[in-house]
Amino acid sequence: MNPEEIAEILRKVRLHEISVEEAFELMKDLPFKDLGFAKIDNHRELRLGYPEVIYCAGKSIEQILSIFRYLLDERRNIIATRASGAVYEAVSKLDKRAIYHKEARIITVDKKKKKKSKTTIAVVTAGTSDIPVAEEAAVTAEAFGNLVTRHYDVGVAGIHRLFASLPEIRNARVIIAVAGMEGALASVLGGLVEKPIIAVPTSVGYGACFEGLSALLTMLNSCAPGIAVVNIDNGFGAGYLASMINKG
Repeated sequence: MNPEEIAEILRKVRLHEISVEEAFELMKDLPFKDLGFAKIDNHRELRLGYPEVIYCAGKSIEQILSIFRYLLDERRNIIATRASGAVYEAVSKLDKRAIYHKEARIITVDKKKKKKSKTTIAVVTAGTSDIPVAEEAAVTAEAFGNLVTRHYDVGVAGIHRLFASLPEIRNARVIIAVAGMEGALASVLGGLVEKPIIAVPTSVGYGACFEGLSALLTMLNSCAPGIAVVNIDNGFGAGYLASMINKG
């Protein structure tokens, strides 16, 4: 149940169109719906402005489908992250509106029109291997109604590629910098743009990258100001935070 639905129920009570008992029945699943194995947070959009997102990793397909069945009865858009192709095949049988963003591993179901942002988020990657994490960030931001521009494979090994994209990157309100290996992209951007940067270290790299730890430490120790860092491979967290900044 979203804020508009709750407001409509309260309006009907005030106008004596429904009784208090009827309103209680309609709102009985607030603040959460207990499915036994999961408690769906129906108040999250009221508290934070964004609904709860389904994290698919570690859940069985039947658990995911149970959550989808409940959410499909609600008037809200659905986002499911870290979803496999098998999960999508099962979900698509429940609702043909389900879209699978394969590279991002995200399933979206749009049931109501999203208000688009007027400003943009730029998603920038150092290499092509960073694109899956970048797509998780980009698709997340788009699912929350943001306009996103993509600038991929513009890392410091060929820095002239970055300069070619700088005019459009500088037009964004917030920038997501996605990089593995030594993770220098965020620092370089921090010295070139005046916008906030969300740095996303990836687990891309050779042996001593320590599955993304080297990029994480580089980004945390950047001498360039205005950079915030999310966890390794956390494209969703970056897209969520960028949306809060862009639409704030």
